[in-house]
Amino acid sequence: MARLYGFEDMAYRRVRESEAEVLRAAASRRLLQQSYDAIVEWMNAEGHRTTRGGLWRPAVLASVLDHPAIAGCEEDENGNLIETGGPAIIPLADFKAIRAMRRTGRAEQREYLVPGALGVCGLCACALGASPTAAGTRGYRCSPSTAQHPGGCGRVRIMADLLETYLAEHVLAELAKPEVSALISQARDEVLAQAAALRKEAAAARSRQNKLGEDYARSPDITLKTFRSADQELKQMVRESEAQARFLEQVKHVPVGDVPNLVRWWKHAPMNAKTGVLVLMLEQVAVYPAASRGSRTVDADRVALRWRQWGVAEESKESA
Repeated sequence: MARLYGFEDMAYRRVRESEAEVLRAAASRRLLQQSYDAIVEWMNAEGHRTTRGGLWRPAVLASVLDHPAIAGCEEDENGNLIETGGPAIIPLADFKAIRAMRRTGRAEQREYLVPGALGVCGLCACALGASPTAAGTRGYRCSPSTAQHPGGCGRVRIMADLLETYLAEHVLAELAKPEVSALISQARDEVLAQAAALRKEAAAARSRQNKLGEDYARSPDITLKTFRSADQELKQMVRESEAQARFLEQVKHVPVGDVPNLVRWWKHAPMNAKTGVLVLMLEQVAVYPAASRGSRTVDADRVALRWRQWGVAEESKESA
């Protein structure tokens, strides 16, 4: 179980001040009526990451700001807040105000189909993030480069409805092919096996990290600089393997068996199932700038799909 952002320990007694500062800023923005989408965009652009090293998502931040421990409290079996005597990252009054806002404005929490590990900027290859427009319309955007989060060009933005409709049309058309639908169960198992292998890699790297710590404690020949360098490398391996495993594990939500009407199923399917279908079918969705400002055209000139290869060796199905 991952620790709660802002704390060093699972008992919520030791605050990690670098993260607590970010939480206070996020809470202040929320109290100023900023949406979770906007707050998350700021956090990711500034280089702040979750405890697992991933990009922040609106639902993840909302769950952290709704956790009583950040106000030095816990909930009893009736849902009443009780002070624990532990440290409070934000004042209890602010916590209650944020919780009240969430309960009265749940419609604001909008879902996005394309995960950051799948959607990338066609110009700089950086991940696309969820980013609503000034008018509040859902959208995806390549965030501009900052000192904390270098790399993004900031030149690609697309309305979510346009991109998601385009992807649904192409993925459902592919799924409707008999030769493809016959392989779905096998393909899902293959991808889940890849995820399991990545979990094993992460576990092995974590074991090496633990052994490294023991060796450093016992051996006078290992310098602090050498230890930190190796530890950081192993930590990065764990983070990347687990992130990729979580990404691939989304295919577990893909339905297996006969789906008589794919279009009808897609229309009513939960978002995690639809995202799972995208992860199963596609390796990457690259989005390029619109041909003209305000264009609502989405075609192969703007979106390049790299199809996942599974089952049997096939010729590349990349469309550009």
